[in-house]
Amino acid sequence: MSRYRPPTRAGSRYITPAGHARLKAELDQLWRVERPQVTAAVSAAAAMGDRSENAEYTYGKKRLREIDSRVRFLRKRLDGMTVVDRPPTDQGRVFFGAWVELEDEAGDTHRHRIVGPDEFDAAPGYISMDAPLARVLLGKALDAEVELDIAGRVRRYAIIAIDYE
Repeated sequence: MSRYRPPTRAGSRYITPAGHARLKAELDQLWRVERPQVTAAVSAAAAMGDRSENAEYTYGKKRLREIDSRVRFLRKRLDGMTVVDRPPTDQGRVFFGAWVELEDEAGDTHRHRIVGPDEFDAAPGYISMDAPLARVLLGKALDAEVELDIAGRVRRYAIIAIDYE
C-alpha cells in the first residue's frame, strides 16, 4: 500500500464578512500574541543548556511549528477569499449567505445558513456551501422541493422560507 494521497479539492473561496473578520482575528492572535510568547519561552528554555532532555524546548519548538503552519494556511486562504457583503438581487432564490428554512417529509422544520467552508462551524445551523444539502439548495426558489440522496436514503425537503440578513 502506498502513502500517496490524492490532493484534496480546495474549498469554495467565498466568505461572509463575519467569517473573514474571525479568520483575520485568529491570524493576528497567532502572529502578534502567541508566537512572540512561545518564541520567548523557547529562547529561555534553550538558555538552560542541554536541549536533548529539555521538555520545554522540545514542546515549544513543536508549538512554534504548529503556529507557523496555521499562519501560512490562514495567509494563503485569506489571500484568495471573496467577501460577500451584499445580498443578491434576486432574494427569492437560495444563494450564498441565505438563511433557508426547510420542511422535511415528517413536517419538521430545519433552518440553515449557507456559508463558506471556513466558517460553517461558527454557529449552529451553518452549513458549508460545499455540503451536499447546500449544493442541492443553491439556486432553488421559494416553495421548491429538493431531494437529497445520502448513502442510498433519499430525503425530500420543501423550501418554506428564504431570508438574507
